[in-house]
Amino acid sequence: MFNLHGKLQYFLYPAPVDMRKSFYTLSGVVSSIMKRNVQDGEAFIFVNRNMSIMKVLHLEHGGLVIYHKRLENGTFTLPRFNEDIVSQQITWQELMMIVDNVKPIKRRLKKRQKSI
Repeated sequence: MFNLHGKLQYFLYPAPVDMRKSFYTLSGVVSSIMKRNVQDGEAFIFVNRNMSIMKVLHLEHGGLVIYHKRLENGTFTLPRFNEDIVSQQITWQELMMIVDNVKPIKRRLKKRQKSI
């Protein structure tokens, strides 16, 4: 069941994350780098270098849950933040704007070579 809502606190990790990471390694990033506690019930947001994949780590009643969103086309647009911070607190509305305000990628088509 989807259990994210406006009453939770959300923390965005500003650096790109390897999306092969799962529960334990993302929890390690939260505790060692972000200096937060996963057990506090907050939600932690991670994106990859290309800004096309997002994971949200959250502790629910049954245990840790990862919400994973992969864009087929476009990129997420993150809010601006100070470069020396290790986590940026954002609101539910800001998270929804990040998810909804996807920027399409403009791709150039390669010219085909004519075969003789």
